Amino acid sequence: MYVIAVLGNFTILFIVKREPSLHEPMCYFLCMLAVTDLVLCMSILPKMLSIFWFNSKEIDFSACLTQLYFINCFAAMESGIFMAMAFDGYVAICHPLRHSTILTNHVVAKIGLAAVLSGCLLVLPYPLLASQWPYCKTNIIPHTYCKHISVVNLACADFRASSHYSLSVTFFVPSMDVVFIAVSYVQILRDIFSLPTKEARLKSFGTCGSHLCAILVFYIPDLFSSVMHRIGNTMPLYFLILIDNVYLLVPPMLHPIIYGVRTKQIWDRLLSLFSHKRT
Repeated sequence: MYVIAVLGNFTILFIVKREPSLHEPMCYFLCMLAVTDLVLCMSILPKMLSIFWFNSKEIDFSACLTQLYFINCFAAMESGIFMAMAFDGYVAICHPLRHSTILTNHVVAKIGLAAVLSGCLLVLPYPLLASQWPYCKTNIIPHTYCKHISVVNLACADFRASSHYSLSVTFFVPSMDVVFIAVSYVQILRDIFSLPTKEARLKSFGTCGSHLCAILVFYIPDLFSSVMHRIGNTMPLYFLILIDNVYLLVPPMLHPIIYGVRTKQIWDRLLSLFSHKRT
C-alpha cells in the first residue's frame, strides 16, 4: 500500500512536470493532491512499519506533536484541494469556453496558497494546546500514530478546549468544503444528463462516480471516527483504529488510480513514456 501510494503519486508529479501539455489547472490541482498524499503517507507509515517490523513502539513527545500537526494540517489541505478540483470540474464541464479565463495560473496559485494557509493555521492550535497540558496518566496511545484526541485524552487536566476546538475544525472545515463540492457536482451531473448520447453520459457519469467515491472515502471515516471517539466506548477500539487507518492510508493509494490513470491525458502520456523507453 505504501509503495503503491508513493510510486503512484511520484509518477503523477513526474509526468505533469515532464509534459508541457499537462500544465493546466486540473493537473496542477492533481499535483497538489499528490504532494499532500505523499506527506500524509510519510508522516504515518514509516513509524507504523517500525512498530510492526521492529516492535519500536516508542515516540518522543515532541515528535508525536509534530506528527499530529502534519497529519491534521495536510488532511485539511487535502479537503481544500478536493473543493478546488470540484470547482475546476464544474467550470470545465458547465462553462468550457470560459475555463481558461476563469482558472488562470494566477487564480490556481491563489487557490493553492489558500488551501495551504488554511490547513497550516487552523491546525496550529492542536499541538500548541496539547503541549500545555500536564500528563500524569499512562503514556500508551491506543493507535498506530499520534491521533490528536488520543494524545489529549492522556492529560490529567481539563482538556475540553483542545477537544472542542478539534471537533469544531473537524466539522466546520469539511462541512464547508463538502457543501461546495456537492453544489459543484450537482451542476456537473445536471449537465451530464443533458448530453445527447447515452455513451457520453455513461462515460462522464463513470468518471464523476469514481471521483465522488474517492471523496467519500476521505471524508466519511474521519467524521465517523471523530464522533465515535467523543461519545464514549460504543464501538470496539480495534474498529476505530481500522477506520482511522483507512482514512489516512487508503486515499493516497486510490488517488493516483482514480485521478491519474483514469485521466486520459495523463494515461496517454504514461503509455507514450513507456512505449518510447521500449523503442
